[in-house]
Amino acid sequence: MEEELEVCNCHRKKERSEKEYKDLIHRLNRIEGQIRGIKGMVEKDAYCIDILTQVAAANAALNSFNKVLLANHIKTCVTRDMKEGREESVDELLVTLQKLMK
Repeated sequence: MEEELEVCNCHRKKERSEKEYKDLIHRLNRIEGQIRGIKGMVEKDAYCIDILTQVAAANAALNSFNKVLLANHIKTCVTRDMKEGREESVDELLVTLQKLMK
């Protein structure tokens, strides 16, 4: 069980600046609204292409969120770990990038 905790990194946290926090939450709130909108379209029997267009917009918003979060991670966590000689952060980043690019 202890190995699972190390793999999922459940015990780690990151302190974010107020600006970074607000930006990420704002993006997530918009994405959440888009998803609710898509659900409403399905419930109202909207035309398939219209729904697909909104799903593409939600996917683009999620991708944008990932880019911002990834950039922040590299600029803060990875850079700090590298300066402190903890190169395993680079390996973790590479594994994460491979997952994102599937």
